[in-house]
Amino acid sequence: MTHLWLTGMMGTGKSAVGRLLAERRDLPFYDVDRLIETATGMTIPEIFRAGGETGFRQIEASIVAEVAAAEPGVVAAGGGAVLAEANVTAMRATGTIVLLRASPDELDQRLTGSEGRPLLTGPDRSERIARLLADRAEAYEGAADVAIDTEGREPAEIAARIEELCCT
Repeated sequence: MTHLWLTGMMGTGKSAVGRLLAERRDLPFYDVDRLIETATGMTIPEIFRAGGETGFRQIEASIVAEVAAAEPGVVAAGGGAVLAEANVTAMRATGTIVLLRASPDELDQRLTGSEGRPLLTGPDRSERIARLLADRAEAYEGAADVAIDTEGREPAEIAARIEELCCT
């Protein structure tokens, strides 16, 4: 067994599906964003305030490398993890990359009331989501071994589909 790397935009269900999938497969679950917070003793917004997105991405890369070297499990990668080629290389070398997808409107609904999303702060959150998704689409699709549309699906259904496609 190798890692199952769950990628995709924030709000696609990486953490919820990842936890469920890890439990179903009796595997460790790694949430890259939570590991970053634990390693730094700071929240994601605090990291962004201190070092900007560049500083955050540097920390993220080191955590992705640590997870890649860890016991195989299910990994909820950060929403922008696939933007760094080194991260994609580490993910490919250690497992299967599963892209979770949803439309900008669906993501906007799912992220309503969500705190701790520095890239979505300020006015026009809907527009920011659509722009981020468009800017990252090529990286997401290019990195993915498998893509799953999460719109209108419950985490258990998505986890079952991942098992079907990746774990047989």
